[in-house]
Amino acid sequence: MCELNIIMLRGEDREQIMDSVAKIQVEGHSIQLTGILGDKMTVEGSIKEINFSRGEALILSN
Repeated sequence: MCELNIIMLRGEDREQIMDSVAKIQVEGHSIQLTGILGDKMTVEGSIKEINFSRGEALILSN
């Protein structure tokens, strides 16, 4: 299985907000993240990059 760490970008700051994410669902500027154990988080922003080789997704904060 391929899980991702989610990194929120706020200007030059990088903050890991969730790890082991198995599902990313986007609706407008709302992004719902679901972890491998079913935990969920919703954030506002836009996806900048998903890099499977590094195991991370970068989200730009609004």
